[in-house]
Amino acid sequence: MNANEKTAAKESAAFDYHATLQQFHDPELARKIVRAIKAWAPQGRTVTLMEVCGTHTVSIARNGIKSLMPEGVRLSSGPGCPVCVTSNHDIDRMIALARIPRVTITTFGDMMRVPGSTSSLNAEKAAGADVRVVYSPLDALAIARENPEREVVFVGVGFETTVPTVAKTIQRAALEHLENFSVACSHKTMPRALEAILSDPELSIDALILPGHVSTIIGMKPYEFIAERFGIPGVITGFEPVDILQGIAMLLRQLHEGRAEIEIAYKRGVEPEGNQVALAAIDDVFEPCDAMWRGLGEISGSGLRIRDRYAAYDALRRFEPPVEQTREPKGCRCGDVLRGKIAPNECALFREVCTPEHPIGPCMVSSEGACAAYIRYY
Repeated sequence: MNANEKTAAKESAAFDYHATLQQFHDPELARKIVRAIKAWAPQGRTVTLMEVCGTHTVSIARNGIKSLMPEGVRLSSGPGCPVCVTSNHDIDRMIALARIPRVTITTFGDMMRVPGSTSSLNAEKAAGADVRVVYSPLDALAIARENPEREVVFVGVGFETTVPTVAKTIQRAALEHLENFSVACSHKTMPRALEAILSDPELSIDALILPGHVSTIIGMKPYEFIAERFGIPGVITGFEPVDILQGIAMLLRQLHEGRAEIEIAYKRGVEPEGNQVALAAIDDVFEPCDAMWRGLGEISGSGLRIRDRYAAYDALRRFEPPVEQTREPKGCRCGDVLRGKIAPNECALFREVCTPEHPIGPCMVSSEGACAAYIRYY
């Protein structure tokens, strides 16, 4: 190990995984980790590190982390925004449910303005549909209790982070024999999407900044195929700037040393085995299914559907809404952004036609979308 490598090892080891809040905002600690990043950076070539979590994308943009990267280190966004990867067909199904008389749609705020083929939940609400923003699926359950004459449908969109709360809500509804509550499930799981990204011949990714929120649920093991099959490193990290910098430093050190391992730089939030209580709830209520991802197409086993024993709480089976013919927004390249093929500002619609006030695609709508982050911070 030469002098630069020794310095890098010392600097990158400086971060205490159980750091206090004050340490997360310690500029000297951040400078030490940046020095480690520069010392481990490749010479004479460029490596691409993809962050696959929308919260990471926003934190990287908000804190100017790209500007701290040395020559040869490229940060790319991936399919880590659950609203963004929801296909137009799935959005159209939610809109179709909203058009059914006596149905109340409940959803998280990000979904309201996402455009489908010809409408949005926000537009349906303006036209008279009963569409309400909630902050938890348990809020939707309360609305169902208070309005027995209405059919209350919770729109379930998200990765493994939010699935346990939906599973627990369905279990609660079953225990209460609540007959006017159901879930329109469009949940997706992250590992199979990463497999699709890494198998894409058009992409060249050298390492992955793995999602902290998802990993608090699933742990480390589901990512091991990344190192074993594809031979690239991955680091699970948190969302403070120092967290992200530390994760980058760990990835660059692995690349420098020719290693490919899955490591955790977020030990205060992630256990290697994940959250067993949450995983048990997911397994009780849901089973894997194929799912359509915006930009990635259909990925086998990457979705979740409600098991037969809870079929009474599956809104899509319960109502079988007629869905209009799916149309993709002309010129929108959200799919290529989600694959990491292009940066948001490489889309011809970006800022000229597609803006936060008039979004063409979901990457501009969602608070975790790469296009929304770019237009706000770059």
